Amino acid sequence: MTAISIRNLSKSFGKKRALDNISLDIQRGEMVALIGASGSGKSTLIRHICGLEIGLAGESTIDVLGSPMQGGGRLSAKAREIRRNIGVVFQQFNLVGRLSVLSNVLLGNLGRIPAWRGTLGLFTSKEKLAAREALARVGIPEVAWQRASTLSGGQQQRAAIARTLVQRSNILLADEPIASLDPSSARRIMEILAAVNRDEQITCVVSLHQVEYARRYCPRTIALRDGRIVFDGPSSELTNQMLVELYGASSEELILPDTPSQPAKPKRVTKPGRVPAFA
Repeated sequence: MTAISIRNLSKSFGKKRALDNISLDIQRGEMVALIGASGSGKSTLIRHICGLEIGLAGESTIDVLGSPMQGGGRLSAKAREIRRNIGVVFQQFNLVGRLSVLSNVLLGNLGRIPAWRGTLGLFTSKEKLAAREALARVGIPEVAWQRASTLSGGQQQRAAIARTLVQRSNILLADEPIASLDPSSARRIMEILAAVNRDEQITCVVSLHQVEYARRYCPRTIALRDGRIVFDGPSSELTNQMLVELYGASSEELILPDTPSQPAKPKRVTKPGRVPAFA
């Protein structure tokens, strides 16, 4: 089954075209990296997939797990229901600092329980057990009763991932989840996301600023430039030399300083449904 299907998606903010006729398919169980320099459209695309932004009117469509999320510049009537199957991890963590970590993780249930229970913070023993298991899954069971504000950045991001596990989503969208973390914490977060994708078969789409993490953890990479797809293919084929040709001086922000330059590989024949490396 196709997890995410996008056709002819465009978006403008004022005179700036943030997304320009984007079309792509992501299959269920894939782990896909979105890369691009600042302002390339990565975050905007993720916000459209989860229904936080609406594309321009016209023939644009976004289907999630076979159901329409939006089309023709309007959200689907079933958008709220579809969102239950989409977990989103943001760069800013979006935890409630005054609440315990366990309480924050339990908030992942809100889309699936009666509103009055969520408002009163009433969760069942089974839900609390699932939240503790999710914290153990991401390696921080010992912080369950700490205030979220006392955690390190890496721990907060793990708690945010645990919240999406409690949500029982089929798709996980991570918008720059490691941008504000140190290298050790960044690697740990990517390892957790890769394990969730592998073990739970959750479709993961991760926007990244450094291509080396895409090569290491994501079999497929989609590269954006000025709101357009300029590469869609195996991450191993996205060499440093190709990045320079695609992004010019802006490629410096995508390549880790200690990443050795890689020789370019022979150009491959583009498969049907995939965008060539140089669009």
